[in-house]
Amino acid sequence: MLLFSLGRNPDFLLATSSWHPTPDNYRDVLGAGSFHILAYLRNSVIVSAASAVLVTIIAGFSGYALTRLKFPGRRVIPVALLAISMFPQISIVGYLYKLMTSMNWINTYQALIFPYTAIALPLAIWLMMSYLSQIPRDLDNAALIDGATRLQILRRVIIPVAAPGVFSTLIIAFILCFNEFMFALILTVDFSARTIPVGIALFTGLHGQIPYGQIMAAAVVAIAPVIVLTALFQRRIIQGLAGGAIKG
Repeated sequence: MLLFSLGRNPDFLLATSSWHPTPDNYRDVLGAGSFHILAYLRNSVIVSAASAVLVTIIAGFSGYALTRLKFPGRRVIPVALLAISMFPQISIVGYLYKLMTSMNWINTYQALIFPYTAIALPLAIWLMMSYLSQIPRDLDNAALIDGATRLQILRRVIIPVAAPGVFSTLIIAFILCFNEFMFALILTVDFSARTIPVGIALFTGLHGQIPYGQIMAAAVVAIAPVIVLTALFQRRIIQGLAGGAIKG
């Protein structure tokens, strides 16, 4: 993909043509043209970051409740979450579109943030449950003896200990939301709210042709934030996932 992004469009069509690297595709994509890749990238980052934060907060409370508190249906909820995660998204697109239209949310950030939160939440809750279940309950009991409330225990005791798991959940939720395509295709209209996966998929040249080189350059720009994020925090992500998988 990187090599193709540095080539000219005719190079893709001629099997015998030589490869001539050029930054023209990146110049066209990043320039002030019709592609709006920086706007798409901004939208993706804003929507994915907001969704990931919401997902992590809700998953933290849910994971703590499901692993520490006793209430009716506690064992059924994780199974229900797993079933929800396997539910096909296409089956709810029509209802979701009608809902967003009635709320005048079409082509807005919130039209994507709430569905993204919903689709990433089951996995996030499972990750938090897996990690929090490995934290000794003695920490909770000691804090309860000292007079702490459940909210104080979660905020001052559990979350600091579970920081690697919380961070890995945040990053994974961000990546899931960043790569989502279907809801962004249906619920956005133009570059003011459209995310980068949809922007790349709908991009054509001025005369309807397919500019392969520019599409490849846009794809490289699109995956760059995810690659950088994963490379910088790879150790924390692995630590968080492994911490929830090891029985201590």
